[in-house]
Amino acid sequence: MTIQTRRERERAERERLIVTAARDLAEAEGWDAVTTRRLAAEIEYSQPVLYSHFKGKDAIMAAVAVRGCEELTVELRASAAAAEGARERLAAVGRAYTDFGRRRPALYDVMFTHRVDLPFATPEAPPALQEAFGELLSAVEPLAAEGEDPALLTETYWAGLHGLVTLMRSGRLPEQAHDRRLALLIGRFAPRDTAR
Repeated sequence: MTIQTRRERERAERERLIVTAARDLAEAEGWDAVTTRRLAAEIEYSQPVLYSHFKGKDAIMAAVAVRGCEELTVELRASAAAAEGARERLAAVGRAYTDFGRRRPALYDVMFTHRVDLPFATPEAPPALQEAFGELLSAVEPLAAEGEDPALLTETYWAGLHGLVTLMRSGRLPEQAHDRRLALLIGRFAPRDTAR
């Protein structure tokens, strides 16, 4: 192994350490607790080392969001693969999405609620964001009626899922009715008589 390869590996490992520490701290105490000073202390590196990897907290949050989208993609893909039929895939993906948001609130917030410097819904979006959306699109597209824009329909389904997660986590919708609400949403996108 060359010195350059070793340095690149060590740099990548430090970046993973920073991103993981930021995420863990946010999950434990919220994003307001995540500061470069606090992260430096957590990972036992100086603040200049953090700044050699990231411009600041916003860049760290964006990196956490990208990693979160990678994880969400894996969960959505696994759920879809385990389901049979278009309606069941849509339901499985919807459950996986809402479960992810409920289980990992700070990660979900940085991915879909907090303002981060990432281009969403554009060709310039990082591959991880495109792949997560692609998993939703794969579940919705077979249910699109002729003439419907599958991407727009997927954005609408995603907005419904996001609304359920956000309103429930904020206490505006009671937790106990989540499964019924999710079934209603799925039923509007894929009625039971859907033969696909």
